[in-house]
Amino acid sequence: MPELPEVETIRRSLSPHLIGRRVTQIVVRNRALRVPVEPRALVRRIEGRRIAGLGRRAKYLLIYMEGGEVLVLHLGMSGRLTVVPVALPLDPHDHVLFRLSARAGRPPEELRLRDPRRFGLVVVLAAAGLEQSPIFRHLGPEPLAEGAVDAPTLRARARGRRAPVKNLLLDARLLAGVGNIYACESLYAAGIDPRTPAGRLGPRRWERVIGAVRDVLRSSIADGGTSFSDYRDGDGRPGLHQVQLQVYGRTGEPCRRCGRRIRRIVQSGRSTFFCSRCQR
Repeated sequence: MPELPEVETIRRSLSPHLIGRRVTQIVVRNRALRVPVEPRALVRRIEGRRIAGLGRRAKYLLIYMEGGEVLVLHLGMSGRLTVVPVALPLDPHDHVLFRLSARAGRPPEELRLRDPRRFGLVVVLAAAGLEQSPIFRHLGPEPLAEGAVDAPTLRARARGRRAPVKNLLLDARLLAGVGNIYACESLYAAGIDPRTPAGRLGPRRWERVIGAVRDVLRSSIADGGTSFSDYRDGDGRPGLHQVQLQVYGRTGEPCRRCGRRIRRIVQSGRSTFFCSRCQR
């Protein structure tokens, strides 16, 4: 699943292609996504409008349109968003197409949402009150936003909690957008066992956690995200951060610090990877 760095990379790569252009036509080839797509709403509220900017909230891409509408997209497990020539043959899993106004010297282009597993989301919301919509109102602070969250706040939220610290990092109410890959990598970087009850972490260890989360997310964004199979940026390029992963997906391989074999366990239905010597 694309996580925060992948969605941020998509936002950055799509921005030069989209900002200032109009959506001239919308074609919904398959509306059966996680939430059924509403073609009439898309056409009425998006078609003909100019794209004013692109943003991101957690793992959601936000396309701000002139007139106060926001196109909200989530890529689910396997989605892609790319700008391609209209003449490029369609894939069976290209479900929603956004035709774009012409650019000088370029062939006609469109933004395509490809989603083989159909867990994605395409909805239109009003920019006014966006954070209070059912999609966003439960989300916690952005881990990379300046001054949005600090170690004392995280410690206070975790006080008395017996749930493992890994589980709390995946709780979007605590931090928005930290997915499984980067929770594993952050706890390795912080030297903390993912099974440790969150309520037992003291202030210094929470400082290590939030610092590691930020460092790991920034590093992945700099590498264009992590690609194992489906993920591509807005230009169709894979990410490169997978070669930097220290524990995720490396079961049985030697730890790059100490040489002990990386372990895999299951926590709340998700794989957790860690080094039992380096993480205490």
